[in-house]
Amino acid sequence: MCGRLAVTLPTDAMAQLFAAAPANDLPDVPNYNVCPTDPVHVIRSDGAHRALMPMRWGFIPQWYKQPNDGPLLINARAETIADKPAFRAACRERRCVVLATGFFEWTKDAEGNRLPWYITRRDGAPLALAAIWQDWGADVQRTCAVVTTQANSAMSQIHHRMPVVLAPEQLPLWLGEEGKGAARLMQPAPEDTLQMHRVGTAVNSNRASGPELIEPFD
Repeated sequence: MCGRLAVTLPTDAMAQLFAAAPANDLPDVPNYNVCPTDPVHVIRSDGAHRALMPMRWGFIPQWYKQPNDGPLLINARAETIADKPAFRAACRERRCVVLATGFFEWTKDAEGNRLPWYITRRDGAPLALAAIWQDWGADVQRTCAVVTTQANSAMSQIHHRMPVVLAPEQLPLWLGEEGKGAARLMQPAPEDTLQMHRVGTAVNSNRASGPELIEPFD
């Protein structure tokens, strides 16, 4: 599961780091509480050139007549992505990368209260999350879903699922720049890839904002 993101890297830095041409309508940064249906920063490639563009976080299948005609598809399970009618064409032909500084996950205490955690790369680099995209509607709304897989041992302490975190050298294969075989990338990240810390419950509200949302909770 991956249900909230934080993006703090400047747009120009993201574009330079991932060798992508930035669009003019990218979401404002920093944003410490990116929620489902918000626009996210996405890398897409035509095989020769990369673009950094906005997409709606929430994949809309072509047969939806309205965006809310079915479930909100913010994640796609790696184990079934090739078989699900909503995702199977996209996983072959329309792979992309969602960029983030970190993501949030929740545990519950004995009283059932939701306790948020903030997860980042241990080396401080941005997260490159495997994703798929779909154009939808007459006005060509670009939409995407983050690919998730079973959690590694470290992540399983707080949740049984995790996004597929791509290493820099894996991006060309996932983006279709290096032929076929991207399916083998849909694996849990190595144990030492991520770090996590508790944060305050303010982020439980999708209206919350500000850098304090990612501050360690004492």
